[in-house]
Amino acid sequence: MAFIKEVELSKEIIGTGRSRYLGYTDSLMVVVIDFDDGPSEGHDPPHSHPHEQVTYVAEGQLIVHVGDESTRLGKGDIFTVPPDIPHTIQLLSEHVRLVDTFTPLREDFLKK
Repeated sequence: MAFIKEVELSKEIIGTGRSRYLGYTDSLMVVVIDFDDGPSEGHDPPHSHPHEQVTYVAEGQLIVHVGDESTRLGKGDIFTVPPDIPHTIQLLSEHVRLVDTFTPLREDFLKK
């Protein structure tokens, strides 16, 4: 899976107005998530996982909550999430695109 072209793939629908596609190696995963259901009045339910996460904001505006910290981010910004720390987002614009990276792989994202 050396090359992935967005125009040639079928994105996975993960909720109303939300889709994703991904690429990965043996130890690193990148996930592109499109949110087309903003803006939202509140944040999504917080979640955590044992993976390290680094996220690039490719499009849109949002508030990111990581542990006890929150900030507004926009296109070009990055946030990091250590393992097992609760985190969530609140969409401030109609469309938000995030590019998540995870290590180790999010096995729960892989199609069986």
